[in-house]
Amino acid sequence: MSPFTGTDLICFRGGRTVFAGLAFAVGPGDALILRGPNGSGKSSLLRLMAGLGRPLQGTIAWDGAPVFEDPEAHNARLHYIGHADPVKPVLTVAENLRFWTSLRSGSGDGRDAVSSALGRLGIGHLADVPGRFLSAGQKRRVNLARVLAAPAPLWLLDEPATALDRAAVKNLYDAIAEHRAGGGMVVTSSHAEEALPGAREIDIGRFRADAP
Repeated sequence: MSPFTGTDLICFRGGRTVFAGLAFAVGPGDALILRGPNGSGKSSLLRLMAGLGRPLQGTIAWDGAPVFEDPEAHNARLHYIGHADPVKPVLTVAENLRFWTSLRSGSGDGRDAVSSALGRLGIGHLADVPGRFLSAGQKRRVNLARVLAAPAPLWLLDEPATALDRAAVKNLYDAIAEHRAGGGMVVTSSHAEEALPGAREIDIGRFRADAP
């Protein structure tokens, strides 16, 4: 049984129906890639999955229980990485990451976890650099390091490879593969071809209200 599911979902946003009749199921070790052109609803679906909004109709559930019945429990089981990379400019890279991990109960100071996460994404040398000096790609890697520094079974990643160079993309895919090998789940949106073996795909465009 897949613990994370969505059934008969309708998303209404900006005065229009973005998609309707959409369903998904994600189980341990699974990866799900959301496809579709800009405006098709990929980001909207990820936000619904993260509990940051509610569908007009349908249910998103964890082990059969609607996630909106216990939003705190749902938030604790996932990492959501959106388009924005909210790196505080006055804090160093390590301080930014320690702040984020401190929001997770039981994470403690997290210095070892932070150091390991930065190293795995190839930015360990930036640990003491203030956020204001980072490039767009470096900020993206700092943001992605959150998912490694504080464990959570479900990763929701919106265009995670944006602004990353080839080496950084490989590091990201390696981290995703390791997460899946341990039973973790990943849902990601992308325009590009992803190197995620065995991943399933949803073409969001097929669920537009005006789709044939």
